[in-house]
Amino acid sequence: MERKFRITVDGRLYNVTVEDLSDVGNLPSAAPMYVPAAVAAVAPAAAAPAPAPVARGAADAGDVVCTLGGTVESVNVTVGQQINAGDKVVVVEAMKMKTPQVAHRAGKVSAILVKVGEAVETGQPLIKIA
Repeated sequence: MERKFRITVDGRLYNVTVEDLSDVGNLPSAAPMYVPAAVAAVAPAAAAPAPAPVARGAADAGDVVCTLGGTVESVNVTVGQQINAGDKVVVVEAMKMKTPQVAHRAGKVSAILVKVGEAVETGQPLIKIA
């Protein structure tokens, strides 16, 4: 027996026809016998609580902060090195793209706050410039 339904999916209206297979004994013998196995209803697993955010110090005016979340690919400066505005100091990889993080002012690198392979977040301080 066929039944017709009108359903809405994501705001779009569809007219569908559904065939009732509860009486599989009346199917023609030439038709393949496919009867799906019963699917047990399983309650969704409780979501694990989100990990507490890692406490990070606020960025100072002289810090180079990360512009996107990703993984530190390389650190291109050393403590004590003199740098200029626009110098590439750290490269962050996110989704197979390598994005340079640049110094916004000239100065001396006073601290490197990340290491290669470390996961970083948007707004996280990477380098301190004195």
